Formats: sequence, structure tokens, C-alpha cells
Amino acid sequence: MDCYEPVLNAFILLYNAKERRIAMKELQEAILTRGKVINQDVLLVDTFLNHQVDPALMHNIGETFASFFRNGGVQRILTIESSGIAPAAFTAYELGVPLVIMKKQISKILTGDLMQTTVRSFTKGTEYQLTVKRDFLPAGERVLFIDDYLASGEAAFGAINLVREANATLCGIGIVIEKSFQSGRARLDELGIPVLSLARVSHMGADGIEFID
Repeated sequence: MDCYEPVLNAFILLYNAKERRIAMKELQEAILTRGKVINQDVLLVDTFLNHQVDPALMHNIGETFASFFRNGGVQRILTIESSGIAPAAFTAYELGVPLVIMKKQISKILTGDLMQTTVRSFTKGTEYQLTVKRDFLPAGERVLFIDDYLASGEAAFGAINLVREANATLCGIGIVIEKSFQSGRARLDELGIPVLSLARVSHMGADGIEFID
């Protein structure tokens, strides 16, 4: 089940816009000063988001996601290993709910009633089987998906597919960095899914990085 009804947007209107702007500016500053543009499609942020993590920044990001979605009745946070774990963990802590990490690779100890869907990685150009135990995504629960990037939207749609297969309810999506010049956001908007992206990149290249305020 999905909960994209207009009533869900009511609590979004109550969100503290000033708090969100502060978190956005802090993240944008980190991207500008510590990020590295590899090309017009790839932004490296391994100094604060994935390979090396800035806990203070992730804490503020988690607080911002939690504040935005707090009144949505979220019962668990869903993310994908491994770059989404840091922001998702702080969000789950702030909301006081479990964090479920979907796996990209099957291991011998990942057994039981598994749900899977195929996802194509935009960065790596490869496909993987996104996997989660059915026990960790109970039917009827309200789920918030948190991830580090939104580009073409493949990872988000993989999460959507698994939430639907589990007969759970997707209440929204929180994204740390959105590449707004790619197709992912438009695809999600077509479904009416509430999306909060803290840094929306409209352009990046040798001439710098530009954001949508």
C-alpha cells in the first residue's frame, strides 16, 4: 500500500522551514568545500558522507528528516547499504524506530524468506539484486526511505517495489543529495510521493556546482 494522499501533505506544510534552510545551507557548504566534481554526472562526497562520515553533519541531517516526517506515523526507516546508512541511522534514532538496511549482495548468512528486486546502479553501470528479509518489512507498517543520492531514481524505485511486495506503506522519501538535472525526481513526482531532498544540484561541472534553493 502507498500513502500518497493529499492528507499526507498536510503535515509537510507544518514543517519548520527555517530549520530546513539551515540544514540545507550546512550541507551545501560541505558539498562546495569538501566535495569533488568528477564529471557532469558524478559528485564525490567521500570526505563526509560515505567513505569518511561527518557525524555532526549526519546528526543534523537526521534531525531534519525526522522533523519533516515526524507526524507521518513512520514505524521504520529503510535504506540501502552502504552510503545511505549514516543519514538513515540518525533519522531512525531521532524518530525512535528501527532501521532496516537492504542488501546489495547475497551472503551465506542471508537466508529465510527474502524479497528481491533488480536495480541498476547509475554510478557503476551494473545491476544488483536489492534484498531484504520479509520479517524486517512487516505488512501494514509505515516506512520512510532514506538514501544518500537521487539520480535516475533506480534505487528509490527498487525500494518502492519491495515495500509494495511486503504490503507495507511508503510514507515518503528523504534524500541527502538530489541531482535535479537527472530524471529521478520527476519520476517520483509522477507517483505523488512526498520527497524531501536537502541539497538539490541543478548543475555541476568544471565551472562549479549550482543548487536549487
